[in-house]
Amino acid sequence: MSYKPNLAAELIAEFLGTFVLMLFGIGVVAMVVLFPSNVPGATVHGGYTNITLGWGLAVTMGIYVAGKVSGGHLNPAVTLTLAVFRGFPWRKVLPYSIAQTAGAFLAAALVYRNYLPAFHQVDPQLERTAGVFTTFPAFPEWPQAGFLDQVIGTALLLLLVLAITDELNVPPGANLAPAMIGLVVVAIGMSFGGMHGYAINPARDFGPRLFTAVAGFRNNGLTDGPRVWWVPVFAPLLGGLIGAAVYDFGIRRFLCGAGTPARFPAAPETSGARVPTPDPSPSSTPR
Repeated sequence: MSYKPNLAAELIAEFLGTFVLMLFGIGVVAMVVLFPSNVPGATVHGGYTNITLGWGLAVTMGIYVAGKVSGGHLNPAVTLTLAVFRGFPWRKVLPYSIAQTAGAFLAAALVYRNYLPAFHQVDPQLERTAGVFTTFPAFPEWPQAGFLDQVIGTALLLLLVLAITDELNVPPGANLAPAMIGLVVVAIGMSFGGMHGYAINPARDFGPRLFTAVAGFRNNGLTDGPRVWWVPVFAPLLGGLIGAAVYDFGIRRFLCGAGTPARFPAAPETSGARVPTPDPSPSSTPR
């Protein structure tokens, strides 16, 4: 008899999966930002390429942690999209989102504690390093550009997540889906990471941003400085729905045969797409 996790187990898995995702993701940004090569002969700790690769690996590891128990959503945009297009229970959408956000918040706190001496040396007043934890627009005077960027990035994420995990398509074998989704995140970061980072995940951005406000960071985008917090929260939710719709109406309906594009076959409640995403913010990289 197969084991069916209860809601509490699924929420713990989403919390821990997002926690692991964010530890690696924020950690790689901290390495790049807090340890720059300012002194001749100093060790170079990387740049934006490190960040994109680090976040992709972070997503992969987080999905492997939570995938079997909860589906490894790790992203409210994924959870909402699966509820709309894949029959994921609506009663779980809010609890999943809260667990994901809490995991991201705690990860941000742990990374901050780990790198506390570096923060004190590089930014003792905590005025310039909120971007280690969360994303900011490259052009603050053009918030709509950042919004569009987030919509496009998350649409690509969900389109490809559904394509990769669709058993009627060409799914990867040997449990390679998490690795493929990690590569999708790398590609999105390298292609659509400039205008507003590539949070493509409301929990990934809002949880750490909430931490920066609690920890007293200035210019955090929530309680201080331009209030840009809403862009990486609402744009990914919209983008995920658009990406899923494109896949369903553009590809899935042909795989299902003639007729109306069907919703995905009813699946076990924990078998949603294996994903989240994170985000390295371009504003987090040394300028």
